[in-house]
Amino acid sequence: MTALFDRKPVGRDEGEVIAVSREGRPVRGFVLGDGPTRVSLIGGCHADEPVGPLTLRHLVAWLRASGSHGCRWWIVPHANPDGEERNRAWYSDEDAAYDPSAYLRHRVRELPGDDLEFGFPRGDDDEGARPEARGIARWWRDAGGPFALHASLHGMATAGGPWYLIDRAWIDRTADLRRACANETARLGYRLHDVERNGEKGFTRIERGFHTRPDSRAMTAHFRALGDGQTAALFRPSSMEYVRSLGGDTLTLVSEMPLFITPGVGEHPGPPDPAAEEWKARLGAWAMREDLSRAEMEGAGLRPMPVRDQMELQWAFLRGGLEAVGVRI
Repeated sequence: MTALFDRKPVGRDEGEVIAVSREGRPVRGFVLGDGPTRVSLIGGCHADEPVGPLTLRHLVAWLRASGSHGCRWWIVPHANPDGEERNRAWYSDEDAAYDPSAYLRHRVRELPGDDLEFGFPRGDDDEGARPEARGIARWWRDAGGPFALHASLHGMATAGGPWYLIDRAWIDRTADLRRACANETARLGYRLHDVERNGEKGFTRIERGFHTRPDSRAMTAHFRALGDGQTAALFRPSSMEYVRSLGGDTLTLVSEMPLFITPGVGEHPGPPDPAAEEWKARLGAWAMREDLSRAEMEGAGLRPMPVRDQMELQWAFLRGGLEAVGVRI
């Protein structure tokens, strides 16, 4: 197991204030090291996905103690402190794994238009973007040059296992990354998530467990094809697209760790995936009940994924990305 996660993470009140949320909470960032390779990491763009921010708070503490490893790091552990505050009704940083019944009752997730991942400014004069996104974007621009690597750490409510999303432009240069992540996933006892989206919203299957990352233009096209121009118009650039727009050939990555494992999903990825459809119906019924218990959900086969395993696999993905851009840690 990685010693990185044995160290106490930095606190929510540490770091430079780089933006202020809509409700007046500080968005904090860290710039660490002075190496030649520039790395950007962000978490919390979906506020009901707490493991990415926890991973990054551990990483900041570890980098402070161990050095920069040849990189200069720009790290935003949580992009959405307002959303974090609301979601802490169902989790704590001390949880070894999360309670699925508490998650279903209390999770809060922004809809398109408020979604921070697809909410970065379209340009310097885009005052319609959320203040969190505008402040983070200014911070990246002030960094003064392109990044070699940008990763946005995400999660999923449920899936058959871990899922890794990779910049389309880097598919041919990430075979070693994919091999390393697949091996680490298997070592920890998980099956890679699998699904066939046929390019929908930017998700194109590379191989089992690995797809291209989503894209705002593909998101917009998806909703326009459904005849929903109002929703289509709400999408702005993702953090991945925004950082890539700063120049260079940035490798962009998105980790997707499930909070809860749904057995059988991905065995027949479809579309449709029969197991995924069955779990979707079951979760929908559970969400309507006030008397739902963790014991009942786990008794039906739902498996909370340990937080430590999620962090270990996020770090394996980041480490593979760093190696792809020439940094070995």
